[in-house]
Amino acid sequence: MLRFIGLSAFAILSLSACSSSDKDTTLKDASQFDERREVEVLYEEAATAMKDGRYIEASHLFQEVERQYPYSQLAVKSQLNTAYAAYKNLNYDEAVISLDRFVELHPGNEDVPYALYLKALSYYEQISDVRRDQEITLLALNAFDALIKRHPESDYARDGTLKRDLTLDHLAGKEMEVGRYYLTRGKVNAGINRFLVVIRQFDTTTHAPEALHRLIESYLILGLEEQALRIAAVLGHNYPGSEWYDASYKLLSPEQRQKILDNRGWVDKTIEAILKPE
Repeated sequence: MLRFIGLSAFAILSLSACSSSDKDTTLKDASQFDERREVEVLYEEAATAMKDGRYIEASHLFQEVERQYPYSQLAVKSQLNTAYAAYKNLNYDEAVISLDRFVELHPGNEDVPYALYLKALSYYEQISDVRRDQEITLLALNAFDALIKRHPESDYARDGTLKRDLTLDHLAGKEMEVGRYYLTRGKVNAGINRFLVVIRQFDTTTHAPEALHRLIESYLILGLEEQALRIAAVLGHNYPGSEWYDASYKLLSPEQRQKILDNRGWVDKTIEAILKPE
């Protein structure tokens, strides 16, 4: 998926013999041809440095293309390649700044979807484990959302959707990690709040079954049997074969299990209740 923007072919300018009456025009055309040839050479040097993994040098050369020939077609490509060089060199902040600049200056350019995708990747590849702050994860999620919303049919949006799902799973994992921390330390209500966030905001992630189980566990600790059984009904309905259903089932007495069977209407009502924020 990742690429740098290569050199596009230029039309060859034919210089024919001319009379004295069009001498100025011929000189002007020749000057334009020389400039195009020079910018191509500089761009090729930058492209070679990029292919060889000399990203700092490539970045400087692409910036020179833009500085020396700001109105050339290759200046636009160089802006995007400068960002790509920064990304490859793991200078993610610099890459994001360059990509934002490219999108702002060229909102209608065909490479905007790629620029948005590369920006999202610049955040995505910095995501840390769930025990650390998740600000970067949220930035990655927002960047993928922007790509998918603005260019839903692009190839980058399809890959971005997959990575967005992984990002959501990571955020849900963070909520679960904090919720379990509270629960093991007797701060049950604080844990419940975290588990509810997972159900309400990240219900499509792999953490949803455990979140339901932890809610059942928490409500039973607090003596809130009916709330626990309602959640158990939802867990059994949606994840009947999961390990978390088995774990929750073992927490319930035969009488409590029978109550769930006797109250089939709990499932729909409880789903609506737990998905609705207070």
